[in-house]
This record gives sequence, structure tokens and C-alpha cells, in this order.
Amino acid sequence: MARNRSSKPRRIAVNDSVVVIGMGRFGQALALELIDEETEVLGIDSDEDVVQAMSGSLTHVVRADSTKEEALRQLAVHEFSRAVVAIGTSLEASILTASLLVSFGIPDVWAKATSKAHGKILAQLGVQHVVFPEHDMGQRVAHLVRGRMLDYIEFEDDFAMAKTTPPADTCGKRLGDSAIRSRYGLTVVAIKRTGEGFTYATADTVLRPDDTIIVAGRTRQTERFSELG
Repeated sequence: MARNRSSKPRRIAVNDSVVVIGMGRFGQALALELIDEETEVLGIDSDEDVVQAMSGSLTHVVRADSTKEEALRQLAVHEFSRAVVAIGTSLEASILTASLLVSFGIPDVWAKATSKAHGKILAQLGVQHVVFPEHDMGQRVAHLVRGRMLDYIEFEDDFAMAKTTPPADTCGKRLGDSAIRSRYGLTVVAIKRTGEGFTYATADTVLRPDDTIIVAGRTRQTERFSELG
């Protein structure tokens, strides 16, 4: 039996909200970020202490066994269009929960995987979005540690964007004259001056040593550019 622990129980508009199952570090961070973005969240966890701790922080938070179809249907989980399986402590619970969500026909299911094998099983079940938060964060931090990158995002098909500072040999000249694209195979997408916000870069933009720039291009070329002194 599922028990609602929200201080103001009411029905969530399921089409505009997200159900997050598993209130560990990843699930909590995800759910709270969604709440900050004004998205209603139904949080589910099997641990009473965790549910109690999150009570009042989410639109709803309930204690329930997500591996039981009846419990999920009682919470109208089958009516949601977006669901996240954030369970990381039990492989069995993660797989069974994901399987139920897929069987419900939820069109947008995300699931956390703790290993490649786990991710493969989730994908085989029909989960549309399998994420590896620890692995992905490890890769991202490794890129930041190696060079002068301030932030880094890697996409599919060998493409990445990096926030960094301009190399000395690109400063004091117009971007159109700096040959960054021909020399490094990159595009300077945006620029931020000290004390100002980001603006789109143009061919007439002149880089300064204390500028912050966002560059986009092939992954290795982006990495090399950010390592330049």
C-alpha cells in the first residue's frame, strides 16, 4: 500500500509533471532541480525515513514499493508521460520498476544505470533514455582537471562544447581575422566580458585575455584548444 506523506495532498496534473522513483542522492538532486524549474514532481521511495525527510520539498512524496504494479497504479503513475527510475541501490528493483513503466506505455522513461550491463538490460526493456550519472560526471570532471576548461559538455557523434578562456595568440584581434575555425576547427559561439553576461560572438568580436568564451567543435579539437596556454 502506498502512503502519501505530502503536507498538502492533491492530485498532480500528470501531463505536466514528472514521477521520480528512488530518492537517493541522484533522485533527490533531480527532483529538487525539477521543482526549482517549476515542474511538479511525484517522488517515490521505499524508505520511510527518506520519504519523511523529503516531505514538503516536492509536490508529493510517498512511500511505496515501485516493483508492485498495483502500488504504482494507485499513485496514477501509469498516467504520467515522463518518469525517471533513479534507483541505484538495488539492480532488481531498478529493472522491475523500469519494466513496469515501459509496460504502462509511458512515452518518456529515463533510468539511471550503475554499469554497462545494467544499462544494456534497461535498453533491452525499452527504456528510451539510459543515463550513467557517475560515469558521465567522471568524464566531465576529468576534462576540467586536464586543462583550462571552466565547463564541458560532450554530445553524441564526436561533438562537444567547452567554456574556457582564449589562448594568448587569439587575443587583440577580430574573430574574423583570428582564423580560429581554420586553425583549430572550432567555432566561438559566445563570449562573456568581466562583469557582463554572455552574448553571441560575431566576426567583429575582439577577444581579450580575461574573456570567457564558449567554443564548439569536434571533441578532441575542443580539448586541445582548451589546453592551449
